[in-house]
Amino acid sequence: MRKIFLLALMVWMLLCAAIAQAAQITDVKWGVDKSNVLRLVVDVTDSAGYAVELEGSKLKLTVNAKVAGQVPKIKKIKSSLADELRVVDGGSFTEVHLPLNQQITSSDYKTFVLKQDPKTGRPFRVVMDVTAARTTAVVSTGAPGPKAAPVASKPTTPAAGTAVATSNTTVGNRPVVGSRPVKVNAAEANQPVVRSSENTAPVVSTTRPSSSSGTASKAPVVSTSQGSTTSSGPKVMKISPTSKSESKANVKVGNSATTTTKASTKVEEPLAIKSKTKFRTGGGIKGKIITLDPGHGGSDPGAIGASGLKEKQITLEISMRVKELLEKEGAKVYMTRTKDVDVYGPNASDRAELQARVNVAEKNGSDLFISLHINSSVNKSVGGFSSYYYPKTDNDLKIAKAIQDKFAKNFGVDNLGVRQANFYVVKRCSMPATLLEMCFISNPNEEKLMKGRWFQKKTARLIVEGVENYFK
Repeated sequence: MRKIFLLALMVWMLLCAAIAQAAQITDVKWGVDKSNVLRLVVDVTDSAGYAVELEGSKLKLTVNAKVAGQVPKIKKIKSSLADELRVVDGGSFTEVHLPLNQQITSSDYKTFVLKQDPKTGRPFRVVMDVTAARTTAVVSTGAPGPKAAPVASKPTTPAAGTAVATSNTTVGNRPVVGSRPVKVNAAEANQPVVRSSENTAPVVSTTRPSSSSGTASKAPVVSTSQGSTTSSGPKVMKISPTSKSESKANVKVGNSATTTTKASTKVEEPLAIKSKTKFRTGGGIKGKIITLDPGHGGSDPGAIGASGLKEKQITLEISMRVKELLEKEGAKVYMTRTKDVDVYGPNASDRAELQARVNVAEKNGSDLFISLHINSSVNKSVGGFSSYYYPKTDNDLKIAKAIQDKFAKNFGVDNLGVRQANFYVVKRCSMPATLLEMCFISNPNEEKLMKGRWFQKKTARLIVEGVENYFK
């Protein structure tokens, strides 16, 4: 009996320790600068995933952290954009609702994170800046609407590190920044979520491919250039992520003046280069030049699992194994990164970071480019492999299908098929390319799998077998 008691006590202590270590929101602040930019700052005790959603005239920021009891549920705001913010406790996550006095679009807000700074005592922060819409009518505050609407039914927990596609007139027009992928709406809840900083925000196809299908499923095309929406798909705004060195700006927080941090100035972006060597597609793998791109890295962790496992860790582990196997077959392999670093640098915009990855393949005259990622979804039951391509050559679909076929026939998880998407890296490189989503870190079972050497070795081997078939 004593042994059972001691065992139960140890389990209880471990559980308490785990709860104590979990990220917790300690404050939600607001501020308005001289340009009428409304800033929300969520203080968190540790790094946490987050998501943003625009619902009519209400912005909703979801953070994967439990809110502390001392944080007020409602805070009044002195701004023409909003009169108050509401903090909604979702249990293991928290939503900050911002009912707006104006109709805005996705280009009128941006979200980023500020890292914990032990020197100044600043915690990890999730920051959202909202600007006034350029050409929109003001919503009457006297009529019932988003401002006075009660809190909706209990929200759905987002996967760690995910971002949310806006639910206004054009779905998927929110730029993906850092580790933020796309969350689908309720009608698409059972569909896999396309997520990666290597892309703009493609809308997930509502038709899930069957497990036996190896053909490309139909997917909307999303442009990666700036500007307004056209028939080719919604274009997106580019946002620079925050650097380690933050410039300061005086912002009025609450009723007192204080100093907060602001995203740093953009660095110069790398020029796009094109290989002078024509890529080869046959004759075997020996002698071929292949560039591997482990997704995310450095300041961008990618998606984060419930256990704290980061996408950038797994993509690098598998990529290094793929490199070793390809070199044994006689291929020349280049890597966009071999360590936990940003490819271009932590001060770079998304475009600069992604173009730097493409440039590695171009300057080395690569025959093939493969970008490796781990998927994530708000639906924890969704899992499986998928391969993406952009049809810029006659061989992009071929390489995506060659690898996906290996995944489908040799892994006991769902086959989500081959899909077309406007991912920056596979579209902008001149040689055939594919972006692989190797299971879902948001799926508890698959997260456990990807921690194991068995999963990493087998996934790497199947990728190499697919590449071998492609070059036959």
